[in-house]
Amino acid sequence: MAQQAYATETDGGGSDPERRETRIRRLLDRVVTGWRGDRGIWRRGVITAAVAVLLAVVMAAHSRIPNAVGNLGSLTETFLPWFGLLIPVLLVIAVVRKSATALIALVLPVSVWLNLFGGLLFDKTGTGGDLTVVTHNVNAANADPAGTARAVAASGADVLALEELKAAAVPTYEKVLAAKYPHHAVVGTVGLWSTYPISDVRAVDIRLGWKRAMRATVATPSGPLAVYVAHLPSVRVKMEAGFTARQRDKSADALGEAIADEELPRTILLGDLNGTMNDRALTAVTSQMRSPQGAVGSGFGFSWPASFPMARIDQILVRGVEPMTSWTLPATGSDHLPIAARVRVDTTTD
Repeated sequence: MAQQAYATETDGGGSDPERRETRIRRLLDRVVTGWRGDRGIWRRGVITAAVAVLLAVVMAAHSRIPNAVGNLGSLTETFLPWFGLLIPVLLVIAVVRKSATALIALVLPVSVWLNLFGGLLFDKTGTGGDLTVVTHNVNAANADPAGTARAVAASGADVLALEELKAAAVPTYEKVLAAKYPHHAVVGTVGLWSTYPISDVRAVDIRLGWKRAMRATVATPSGPLAVYVAHLPSVRVKMEAGFTARQRDKSADALGEAIADEELPRTILLGDLNGTMNDRALTAVTSQMRSPQGAVGSGFGFSWPASFPMARIDQILVRGVEPMTSWTLPATGSDHLPIAARVRVDTTTD
């Protein structure tokens, strides 16, 4: 009987799921056998367990981390999804140490991370919509503005926003985009191109002293749409000063005030906000608007740096329109990735 069972198992008897289940059961049996009777499994790994609990607390209470010293709270929130990478590291340590205490403690950070970001692991993209919008920080040092312009034009965008436009490169963007976008306006270092007529173009004061934000009305077939294009000040991480973002924060507050005063019910913000949706410093803006990436996107949609995206600091935010899908476009000559979304401006069919 024993020999027959051996032949069945090694000669391909039984289904693949059954064989996999047998292997898993054997592995678990070895683990349990190795740990059985080992009273140290509860005493070992206390430090690992403490780190797991601390990780869970940091992720769960990130909004309570103060910004008073080096904007530590905003820095944590910018890269918050990456804290999850510590979980498999702690898991390996717990297994190697044969620590039941650490393994149980790991349930906490796993639960918190999934609660914060689990929804982003699933593809929520939909179909439909009547307007495609794209935003791209083209990088003032871009060596191939013409190629970048052709790439974003090929995205199928009806409305296209560009940030960090170098004055000398603006004619190149205008020339390449002219055929597809008969309507455009450039204010300072930001610009808007549209297949539909635009009007009421004006600079938005974000308290910088120079123009890096604008507002325009786009006459879509479904009605007028207020479109804001903004490039908030950059942030830096310095050893002596931490996360330097004071000017970015002031500009975010000013932008939020402008959007709050907007009279048109349908509004879209396109731009490089130099901050993520988790960053409490952008609350003046993010509290008023929705992110299509979070609502109907797939994955985290990281946009910077283009060579190895680690954060989504480029944003498309909407109010009064229905997001349908969101995605990230391929790299261009910029250090940012372009991002796109399709929305439904005509919400009367809801």
